[in-house]
Amino acid sequence: MAKDYTRTQRIGDFLQQELARLLQSTLSDPRLKMVSVTGVDVSRDLAHAKVYFTQMGVDDAESAAATAAVLDRASGFLRSEIARTATLRTVPKLRFCFDESVGRGRHMEALIRTVRAADTQSSDEQTAPEDD
Repeated sequence: MAKDYTRTQRIGDFLQQELARLLQSTLSDPRLKMVSVTGVDVSRDLAHAKVYFTQMGVDDAESAAATAAVLDRASGFLRSEIARTATLRTVPKLRFCFDESVGRGRHMEALIRTVRAADTQSSDEQTAPEDD
């Protein structure tokens, strides 16, 4: 029987919690306000971790490029802080990527709302009695 929850997933969840805590408590860069960590993918050899983040009010990767650059520059500090509290033999190298799924979800929701409104309007027009 295969494991339901692999070690890389557990380490990814731990890194997500720790990075979220560190971003809130230790980094004071104003460009990192309203940033949240949405997920972490850890490589099988535990050497690299891709950290997905979102930022309030930002929906695309181009707009979040400055934030990603700041996070990439802070990755060494974040790794050392995690190494201080973690019992891992090595802490994976962190690479930050903007998570566009939230923006895509908002866009899809807006499309659904417009279609629903158009559908409601057309069904109301069809059921309205005609004046002759």
